[in-house]
Amino acid sequence: MFHHSLTLWQLTLLSLYALYSAYAFIRGYYQCRYLHRSFHLTPFLFPLGIFVWGDSIVFGAFWTIVTAGLLLTGDWLLFLLVFNVFWLVRSVGETIYWFNQQFSTLNRNPPEKLPGSRWFDGDAIWFVYQTIAQCVTMLSLVGTIYFAVHWIRAIY
Repeated sequence: MFHHSLTLWQLTLLSLYALYSAYAFIRGYYQCRYLHRSFHLTPFLFPLGIFVWGDSIVFGAFWTIVTAGLLLTGDWLLFLLVFNVFWLVRSVGETIYWFNQQFSTLNRNPPEKLPGSRWFDGDAIWFVYQTIAQCVTMLSLVGTIYFAVHWIRAIY
């Protein structure tokens, strides 16, 4: 059932992703527990779906465990499928988050503090983030379908 056929570059990439995830978890724990920076942005952790330090505790642990498991199975297609399903769920959540922020009276995300705000007037950055998340949702859905079909074909 399992295909232990990772190429050297796939093995290297998954190993680096696991280390990157473990680093995110450890650093995020420190940032949240000792520096109280749970809501500070972490742009260098975006590939893990981590946008603020608080995310890093959950997603850092998640990706470390998932990637370690996928290294054991050696199933590259399953990694690609899990990656796309993760981004499908994450981007739907982000779309909902920014949609709600757009109409909320509570301003948790001052536009002037958000990356990219200098290019958009006022709180327009909120719907820019929302539409970016929608694009990621669409790409992730297509990727999920594509890799699910190929993964199912590969195991049967």
